[in-house]
Amino acid sequence: MADDLISLTLFTLSSILIVVDPIGAMLVYHSLTGHMEPQNRKKVAISACRLSTVVLLFFTIFGSSLLALFGITIEAFTIAGGVLLFGIGMEIVYAKTSRARMTEAEKHESIEAEEISSMPLAFPMIAGPGTITTVIVLSKNVSLISEPVRLVIILGSVIMTMTLTYLLLVSSEQFTSRIGQREYRVVSRLMGILLMAIAVQFLINGISTAFPSLIK
Repeated sequence: MADDLISLTLFTLSSILIVVDPIGAMLVYHSLTGHMEPQNRKKVAISACRLSTVVLLFFTIFGSSLLALFGITIEAFTIAGGVLLFGIGMEIVYAKTSRARMTEAEKHESIEAEEISSMPLAFPMIAGPGTITTVIVLSKNVSLISEPVRLVIILGSVIMTMTLTYLLLVSSEQFTSRIGQREYRVVSRLMGILLMAIAVQFLINGISTAFPSLIK
């Protein structure tokens, strides 16, 4: 019994951790917030991780029922997330000013920090279609009544993953401070290309699942 619980915990935690990819989120976070003041950077990290945690806990508990209620498929989440992520990758590759970036007036109101923390960091980067899909699949047919221990393990794994993600985000400056500006621009653009590739994969997965006849 104990071995089964350990195996389940390791499988659940590793599944969520891999799909969230805290290191990738850290690089994107640093690319989007490098121009901000330290207090606003920390505000983005806190807000993004808090929002992501709430979203993932919600979908862990109510995801399957909610999607069935509204007739929404996982494929729809995947395609929408792919479109959003592709646009973000394009902006990073071409070093464009994101539409989420602020005017001088907005800077004093921290509007940009709020927008970046919700999109693209919380969604689709951290709590994106892949992560939402993962927690829904892991928690399918699981409840406090049927399998309370398994549900607690899934919820605990989400919280642990989000805690690690937050620690990496707030430490991003230390990780990237040793990289020169030229190297950082190269890494940033490579990260943008990687995001675009992930976005394309999201689209391929979503479309091929929703329209299997297209791949025959």
